[in-house]
Amino acid sequence: MNVSIVQSQSGQTAPGQQQQIVTTGGSQQTQQPSNRPGQPSGPASTPPVVDREKIYQWIIELASPDTRENALLELSKKREVVPDLAPMLWHSFGTIAALLQEIINIYPAINPPNLTAHQSNRVCNALALLQCVASHPETRSAFLQAHIPLFLYPFLHTVSKTRPFEYLRLTSLGVIGALVKTDEQEVINFLLTTEIIPLCLRIMESGSELSKTVATFILQKILLDETGLSYICQTYERFSTVAMILGKMVLQLAKEQSARLLKHVVRCYLRLSDNPRAREALRQCLPDELKNATFGNCLKDDTSTKRWLAQLVRNLEASTPQSGTPVPSDPRVIPMPPAQQ
Repeated sequence: MNVSIVQSQSGQTAPGQQQQIVTTGGSQQTQQPSNRPGQPSGPASTPPVVDREKIYQWIIELASPDTRENALLELSKKREVVPDLAPMLWHSFGTIAALLQEIINIYPAINPPNLTAHQSNRVCNALALLQCVASHPETRSAFLQAHIPLFLYPFLHTVSKTRPFEYLRLTSLGVIGALVKTDEQEVINFLLTTEIIPLCLRIMESGSELSKTVATFILQKILLDETGLSYICQTYERFSTVAMILGKMVLQLAKEQSARLLKHVVRCYLRLSDNPRAREALRQCLPDELKNATFGNCLKDDTSTKRWLAQLVRNLEASTPQSGTPVPSDPRVIPMPPAQQ
């Protein structure tokens, strides 16, 4: 099983200061940065020797159903050490079609939900290779133009909480997370034409902590783009749905605190407060837990999130209407009721 997700170091760094956590065979390995210039290189820092002939052979073997499973496994292990693996996969004959076939072959197992651990492991290896293609600057645009992310959306629709399904959703989110991590306008424009926002919101409400974290990261990246913020705040229905889910998450986090998840939730709220209409509504519906000391202990070592939270409160206080100011008639700025559990 290979699952790559984007997350911040120790849940404390600002966006852009990120490392990748790779789950292989059920254990998490954190990729460490290489030695700084001038430092001696020890055995641990020596890059692994890659037999490119084997890489070529495994790519060829993807075309045959008889040899594909082992090729998927081996290539997914090597994707971090072969910088040009994505172009090799994209431009080799039949490879992307073979990866899509692996995805489509799983569709019957997700409804009704009877996905096995072996099936989940195999398709997640295929998804890991697609994430490699999505991450690479030479193949990302073509990846979007082919609408390949849409093949993953049926996996994000699943609700089964068994481990095979959880891994499947998490790996699928990892592909989308790799796309939004690039901060490219083309990615946001594409995602806004799809159903990714409601899919992420559903996972944010009921997924595992790790899935919630990646889904919230994706929403955060969409909100940080001006087009994404305008899209979500364009109608009251869109904004209220996002605000309601974020509010439920805060209430849940007050009971089961997670600094890394709370960081992304606070960043989403802060970005929403940049929009005048959303800011007016947030004055009425921001959870009290974000205004008092509920998360004081959780955030005691997280200066970035504490700074974002303080800025959020200041933004909302600055927008408080003076006494006698009429309530706007635009339904998009009518204050929301507090989110219900």
